Amino acid sequence: QAHFMESGGGLVQPGGSLRLACVASGNFRSTFVIGWYRRYPGKKHEWVAGIGGEGSVWSNYADSVRGRFTISRDNAKNTAFLQMNDLKPEDTADYYCNLLPPEDHNWGQGTRVTVSS
Repeated sequence: QAHFMESGGGLVQPGGSLRLACVASGNFRSTFVIGWYRRYPGKKHEWVAGIGGEGSVWSNYADSVRGRFTISRDNAKNTAFLQMNDLKPEDTADYYCNLLPPEDHNWGQGTRVTVSS
């Protein structure tokens, strides 16, 4: 199975930016589609953004983040990124990466993003 380790979260003021990173390991291939997800307390994981595997130009975003978040990946380093701009308090959540569609046994520890003044 694939393993994911997320980093880059923190406390930021509304309107600020953060860049999250996700390093994949284990049974992972650069051709796999990757997604970023977030989870609010007591809720299930919510899809945020997705990016195609090596050789693909596909990407897509949830309506709530479209135009503010940008997903990218560095296949040579098995790393995916989520650039988050114009952050809002409602973006406060734990952020995770996983395959798309996600596999339950692949969830990592996540990284916490808090947007507050």
